[in-house]
Amino acid sequence: MHRQTSDVQAFQAHATDADLNDLRTRLSAARLPEAETVHHAAPGPRRWDQGVPLADLVDVVNYWRTGYDWRSFETRLDQIGQFRTTIDGLGIHFLHRRSRRTDATPLLLTHGWPGSIAEFTHVIDELADPESADTPAFHVVAPSLPGFGFSDKPATTGWGTEKIAAAWVCLMERLGYSRFLAHGGDWGGVITAILGGRFPRHVLGIHTTLAQAPPGLATEGLSAAERAWTEETRDFWSHRAAYAKQQATRPQTIGYSLVDSPVGLLAWILDKFAEWTDTGDSPFETISMDSVLDNVTLYWLTRTGASSARIYYESHDSLDPELRVDVPSALSIYPRDIEKCPRAWAQERYRRIVRWGAPDTGGHFPSLEVPEYFVKDLQEGLAAVLAAAD
Repeated sequence: MHRQTSDVQAFQAHATDADLNDLRTRLSAARLPEAETVHHAAPGPRRWDQGVPLADLVDVVNYWRTGYDWRSFETRLDQIGQFRTTIDGLGIHFLHRRSRRTDATPLLLTHGWPGSIAEFTHVIDELADPESADTPAFHVVAPSLPGFGFSDKPATTGWGTEKIAAAWVCLMERLGYSRFLAHGGDWGGVITAILGGRFPRHVLGIHTTLAQAPPGLATEGLSAAERAWTEETRDFWSHRAAYAKQQATRPQTIGYSLVDSPVGLLAWILDKFAEWTDTGDSPFETISMDSVLDNVTLYWLTRTGASSARIYYESHDSLDPELRVDVPSALSIYPRDIEKCPRAWAQERYRRIVRWGAPDTGGHFPSLEVPEYFVKDLQEGLAAVLAAAD
């Protein structure tokens, strides 16, 4: 039976007017560089070859300064339900939405970088209380990673993905959920794999949009499309992952810019939303500007540009090559994600794949890009997991 302990406190997000005015002042006073020297006619992704085009950034900055409403996002967070608790000396913030259904199953959602809980705020209601009684319902818990959002910033090293996974088990038990489902993408996908592999007594099964195979697997036997996936992933890590190497080796250095300059923070994050989405010219083809700014403003107001980058310092390339996930698993590999793993490779780690999805559209942020499909896929995948669970 669900019982919320006294170790959990209700939380409300409320930025001061002074902080919001300071943000607008900084945006007004921003010093911008000259336009990029790569000139390609819009529309087209080649406009982004040197990063965020000046004209695109100016448009977003102007809207952020004059049109964006942070208060509406604060209200949404409060409507879902916000809480904090302390685990291993660190304050953890999380959203918690209880379903009205008596047959609901606890579900843990874990975000990654450069995302946040903002990735899930618009899908939580449908996951908790779906329209159809035949669709599974969930008690949804969505924590902010250590150093992200309204969670505390670790003051020492050690808060890597293994420790975070253990903390999530503690969090769920504290909420009265001794057994639960887990979903994640990006770093959330790594943590979800660890949850399934290390804590099978607690984790009924998992759904993930990130499958990381053990190292050293051969391409023999893969289809041409699967070999293309492996080549695209290799190309990404070889030529388009400078951000990860910077944050894995010098998070403090880039952190000064991310915490001091809202335009610098916006450009650093918007670059990834542009490159990692399934669009032809701009991330705003599928994701609203408000959704991107909900996420970026959360980073800005909580001053977490440096502390969030440190998850790379703690955990980049650290997933145990021997980790195996034996709980039922549903995997969905979106076509424009940055890492795409063939099923034959994934099966070497996730040894009970009960549902495999390869959607036609979508990228690294499916809950924002294709939210209706994402919810349906999550519901159907977790239904298959529950049917196969011990």
